[in-house]
Amino acid sequence: MENVLAILLAGGAGERLHPLTRYTAKPGVPFGGSYRIIDFTLSNCINSDLRRIFILTQYKALELNRHIRDGWNILSPELGEFIEAIPPMKRIGDDWYLGTADAVHQNAHSVVGETPDLVIILSADHIYKMNYHHMVEWHRSHTADVTIATIQIAPDEARRFGVAKIGPDHRVTGFEEKPQHGNPVRSIFNADMVSASMGIYIFNTNVLMDELRRDAETPGSAHDFGNNILPNCLSRRRVIAYDFLDINAKAARYWRDVGTLDAYYEANMDLVSVSPEFNLYDQKWPIRTRVVQQPPAKFVFAQEGQRMGLALDSIVSAGCIVSGGRVQSSVLSPGVRINSFCEVDRSILMPNVRIGRNSRVRRSIIDNDAELPEGSQVGYDPNEDRAKGFVVTESGITVVPGPSQEMARGAS
Repeated sequence: MENVLAILLAGGAGERLHPLTRYTAKPGVPFGGSYRIIDFTLSNCINSDLRRIFILTQYKALELNRHIRDGWNILSPELGEFIEAIPPMKRIGDDWYLGTADAVHQNAHSVVGETPDLVIILSADHIYKMNYHHMVEWHRSHTADVTIATIQIAPDEARRFGVAKIGPDHRVTGFEEKPQHGNPVRSIFNADMVSASMGIYIFNTNVLMDELRRDAETPGSAHDFGNNILPNCLSRRRVIAYDFLDINAKAARYWRDVGTLDAYYEANMDLVSVSPEFNLYDQKWPIRTRVVQQPPAKFVFAQEGQRMGLALDSIVSAGCIVSGGRVQSSVLSPGVRINSFCEVDRSILMPNVRIGRNSRVRRSIIDNDAELPEGSQVGYDPNEDRAKGFVVTESGITVVPGPSQEMARGAS
């Protein structure tokens, strides 16, 4: 893997995750208590022995950059290893990144400077486990110019993905980005399913540079890999499909795009189930993150029939204090404080949330640094929640925004 360069696309605004993305990019949003979304792709890179990694950032990247700086400075520059965040620099024009392909094109000088044989393009906002080494070997063994990682999905989900038409020799003969017609081409691997792009691509470096130049010179292009680069490659390049090999060690293959509030909520709730679909506790494929110095989690008051600090079927991160409250089937991020006589049920509490006494929270996401006053009730009456300025999703999940950045700085 020493001749492979990884590029993580981490510049998306994450509008469908608002208000969780008011002040941070989507890959920087907390997930699963102690982690950030980007940690899963970065962990796949490290576990796959990828040691040269560019992270292309753009929107609201300060918190993400600090997370990378403080939590991922684990490689050796003396050995040519690095994880480097690159903001837009307008090196080849006057525009910010105009699309996923344009983001890579604007950094072509940095890519060529590393002289890699192959470049692997990755999205920094998906949750999954994958050994990229297997895909690299597949790419080489099939003498591919481009390889697209695909996963099997139900046809009614195809409108959210790029869909590949694949021949018996695994060559991609057609590619349709987010088909809306309701009849997407079926997969050769399973006739009842569709082969959807995972947003993971391997390019021979010379092919990538040539296709990016062509795209940059094409009027009207969206400068996007799914909409432009991949369809245009089909007629002049050898494009191969790689069917996703999951190493999550579970019955079903796991890959999640947590790009909506409901998808984000469901993926977190899976983690607190008795037998979650996604295994965080696999020592053979560890998920790394930035470790913030925090005291151990603490549960206080054990007054039977009065107040008791406890958490059941939940993830409780370092620095949390459950003081005489009850937590059920929830994710508590670092530094959460739950006070006496509270009930928190099937909810996600982001870092440094404070829940006042006698409050009840159900099926909710409470954003960073938010404080609920005593006697609050969230997630029980959607109309009341909306009247308070909270967001209520289609499935009825209430999202409580955190304070403004100025208020958060003042509180700290």
